[in-house]
Amino acid sequence: MDPRYLLARARRLADRATPGRRRLLGITGPPGAGKSTLAAHLVAELAGRAALVPMDGFHLAETELRRLGRTDRKGAPDTFDPAGYAALLTRLRSPEPDTAVYAPAFDRRIEEPVAGSIPVAPHIPLIVTEGNYLLLDSTPWSRLRALLDEIWYVELDTPERVRRLVDRHERFGRPRTDAERFVLTSDEANARLVAATRDRADLVITFTPDQAPPPLTP
Repeated sequence: MDPRYLLARARRLADRATPGRRRLLGITGPPGAGKSTLAAHLVAELAGRAALVPMDGFHLAETELRRLGRTDRKGAPDTFDPAGYAALLTRLRSPEPDTAVYAPAFDRRIEEPVAGSIPVAPHIPLIVTEGNYLLLDSTPWSRLRALLDEIWYVELDTPERVRRLVDRHERFGRPRTDAERFVLTSDEANARLVAATRDRADLVITFTPDQAPPPLTP
């Protein structure tokens, strides 16, 4: 898909914002498909007219995952706080004058969410948010659809996507064999769940194995 089209479509969303009513664009797809890279490119190209607020900031903390016995399934739907994420999106939709909203981020170096990491100024017209489960139709995830003006689904050839995932886990400190095991068990189980939501997207973007999301400058 022409990157200029994606940028123009995101810009049109920003142009539709009105005082007291932001526009929200969601980007979803399976782990490793390129959601984060595409979202970051869009925000960079929109140059001060968009802010990036990832869903990953709503990962449960490691201490809570251990308490729940879910550490080996980190990244599954029940290892997030979807109600908290929906509450933040609700607040972001209706900015208050002169009031910044602070969103959490996820720090892969420590594998933990970090509160108050992303300031969103009240004049920003577009929020770009990305995450695996924006199109799940089970409660409470199903609340997200009504909060987002558009949701784009990003997909990538499975072998390439898996390779990138393994490399990413290794880059952030997992031994290669551990990274491969985690991807083929946890990440790929989540990928199958996400793939079932594809048909509910407003737009499907398919990357080929030799592509990374390209520069989006017209």
